[in-house]
Amino acid sequence: NRKRKTYSADFKAKLVLELLEEKAVNEVANKYAVLPKSLQDWKKQFLSNASPAFDKSTVVKSSVPPNYG
Repeated sequence: NRKRKTYSADFKAKLVLELLEEKAVNEVANKYAVLPKSLQDWKKQFLSNASPAFDKSTVVKSSVPPNYG
């Protein structure tokens, strides 16, 4: 009876950003010991929630590192 592992939102975002840098899903999954399916789900969720980042009424103060901006 294995306990399901949970990951922080920051961790998930970090991995998705690596995927968006055109790295292979399997490469990132192996590097961080996560399932490729989880990465694909996180990427889909990330992209489907991207537009609020540009909505001035909901945006949180930017904490994007200069190399991403």
